[in-house]
Amino acid sequence: MQILKAGAVYFALVFGAGFALGTIRTLWVVPTVGTRTAELMETPIMLVVVVLAAGWIVRRLGVPPVASRRLSVGLVALGLLLVAELTFVLWLQRLTIDEYLASRDPVAGTVYIVMLGVFAIMPLLVARR
Repeated sequence: MQILKAGAVYFALVFGAGFALGTIRTLWVVPTVGTRTAELMETPIMLVVVVLAAGWIVRRLGVPPVASRRLSVGLVALGLLLVAELTFVLWLQRLTIDEYLASRDPVAGTVYIVMLGVFAIMPLLVARR
């Protein structure tokens, strides 16, 4: 149960920050610099959010420094993120999955996929203080 709770909280923190940054990106940054640049500018900010959220979760919720448990937290969060992305975000943008995948920039989309992997393994990577 601890893993599910930690994964859900980790997801909520990162998704909330990503939703807020995505709104700012879409409304103000994309019209100025374009989609690819805007998404790539957002990536380092989200990396910081992921590192801070993962560190806070494993410390605050006392996730043991056992690789399988920490990786499980990240995988639960990743699963929730993918469900949210493929339901709420697609509904909000009124896109099908095929349209969404076709609309992704090849460079920024690849970086996004790498970031999903980083998001999933970050609870394993953060050191306990």
